[in-house]
Amino acid sequence: MLALRKSEDRGHANHGWLDSYHSFSFADYHDPEHMGYGPLRVINEDRVQAGAGFGTHGHRDMEIISYVLDGALAHQDSMGNGSTMVPGDVQRMSAGSGVRHSEFNHSKTGATHFLQIWIEPKFTGIRPSYEQKHFTAEEKRGRLRLIASPDGRDGSVSMNQDAAIHAGLFDGDESAQLTIAASRRGYVHVARGSVTVNGQRLRAGDALKTAAGTISIEGGKAAEVLVFDLP
Repeated sequence: MLALRKSEDRGHANHGWLDSYHSFSFADYHDPEHMGYGPLRVINEDRVQAGAGFGTHGHRDMEIISYVLDGALAHQDSMGNGSTMVPGDVQRMSAGSGVRHSEFNHSKTGATHFLQIWIEPKFTGIRPSYEQKHFTAEEKRGRLRLIASPDGRDGSVSMNQDAAIHAGLFDGDESAQLTIAASRRGYVHVARGSVTVNGQRLRAGDALKTAAGTISIEGGKAAEVLVFDLP
């Protein structure tokens, strides 16, 4: 199974300070055909203007992963964590029984461009937790680097779900493959550039749903890609 989701078909909201595209139903955007994919519930592509951001608000029972593409994103939460994320950083916050946090563009001059990903947890009501790690461009160049997993293997951040996220950078003749096991599903999201996935040309914002089998990535042009291995 290959199901293409074009960038221009996503939900869109421009609030001035925030320009956001929604791969799945979110806030005022509701599409019963795109409520999620397995436990993958949200991929929002956000551009936050200088000095602006999301004020303190609450979450519970959700795995929230932030992936910064450009700029810097400042984070504070009710667990006492405070950090500034830059490109290459991956942050995982398990909201569990409840957490409050804020996110702001740390820059006073340029926009911050990032992906916010929500994955429904395997277990509810757990103690909230937080983790942040940096993955260099070299680690992702021409390969799919594991950045999130259930057990934190290979230096990835850990999450409360039997899912994995890989990130890769592809240009020219660079290529990579990932095998999705039987009874599981894959989801490919192109964060920027363009790339061919299983013979299908994808551009920034496009996504491809797959069933079990091999996901093949090639023919990239300044491409940055996230690949989800989902139950």
